[in-house]
Amino acid sequence: MRIALCPVTAVTCDDDFRVLDDAAIHIENGRISYVGKAQNAPPFAPDETLGGEHLVALPGLVNAHTHAAMTLLRGYADDMSLEAWLQTKIWPFEAHLQADDVYWGTLLACAEMLLGGTTACADMYHFYRDGVRALTESRMRAVAGGVLLGFLPEPERRIQNAIAFAREFSGSANGRISSALAPHSLYTCDENQWRAMIAGAREIGCLLHTHAAESQREIADVRAAWGDTPIRVLDALGALQTPLLAAHCVHVDAEEIEILARSGARVAHNPTSNLKLASGFAPVEKFLSRGVATCLGTDGTASNNDLDMWEEMRLSALLHKATSGDATAVSARQALLMATRNGAQSLGLDETGSLKTGKKADIVLMDFDKAHLTPRHNVVSHLVYAAKASDVHSVLVDGEILVRNGRLTQLDLEEIVAQSRQRAARLVVAAR
Repeated sequence: MRIALCPVTAVTCDDDFRVLDDAAIHIENGRISYVGKAQNAPPFAPDETLGGEHLVALPGLVNAHTHAAMTLLRGYADDMSLEAWLQTKIWPFEAHLQADDVYWGTLLACAEMLLGGTTACADMYHFYRDGVRALTESRMRAVAGGVLLGFLPEPERRIQNAIAFAREFSGSANGRISSALAPHSLYTCDENQWRAMIAGAREIGCLLHTHAAESQREIADVRAAWGDTPIRVLDALGALQTPLLAAHCVHVDAEEIEILARSGARVAHNPTSNLKLASGFAPVEKFLSRGVATCLGTDGTASNNDLDMWEEMRLSALLHKATSGDATAVSARQALLMATRNGAQSLGLDETGSLKTGKKADIVLMDFDKAHLTPRHNVVSHLVYAAKASDVHSVLVDGEILVRNGRLTQLDLEEIVAQSRQRAARLVVAAR
């Protein structure tokens, strides 16, 4: 399939961060074969053309930390502290999950993400094989985690299952699915379990994905159990010497920031979830200034309550100006990069994340023919401070159009919504 996006304004998010008016993007065999000024484009005979002066093209957004099937818990347990929320609401609800619940809840998440311009995600949740089935059917790109909560029965068997899953699904779905090992946290997995997961990740060569330093309570609990703070413990375990994606990292000191920077660990910042659960304010401006690889995630919809990466970009740019007292902290450009190129690199999806010749064609077209996006003084500023998920016009993954004119092309949204409502209602009754 040969597709031309022309004319568009192209926000490349490449090394030079080019913003090109009257641009053309050519796509062949799922990859970008040309991006540049339309007047300089080589001859090209597309099978389909999408374009218009009102459309802005940018790399697909990357949700670097979520629990996709938690769409079934959206609005179920709000306005609670993290520990009470997990222990009295979330974990009891999840105890009644069945494999097909995760499948349909994940499909609902995929539909929401694609409609909102998210083309890739890092997911970690129960029944991960069924989650991958949904992710594969959605045709979006994902890093799926073999999850471990060490307090559940038969943890050794669960570890082996997670490692087998990560080995089996690495590079599946024509390369759209990557795998990870996902020990939930230091407060839910013990040292032997962590060491087994680290060894598994090294053997397979996959990402480790975990929660770290999310709340003050976690800091106290980890210090009591492990003798130090989460980042220092992860460093001592050797987890930071394996590619590691650490979600949250709200409560870290200057030395821990240097540890993260030195090790090359990746931090997934989740501003909405951190605000809703009163976890605090991650020092993102310090991460960026020290060269810590920083990306953005929504977390699950139980603590957000949506999968809208435009909200996360906007919050990341606004929140840290207020907390630092510096109006230049976390610029619109930095926020956009965290949601695109930084996210792709953090998940090991280096063939995506920017509009560049040879890269895979994971692209979003935004409709700027809107009152709230007029006048067009600064396209990048508008993308971060004014754009909404509802402005997404079309979405491509691997050069395949998955959203066209605001509608899903591959997923049956009506059936997904009906199935998800039915399953969520049953789970609420079961959890009582």
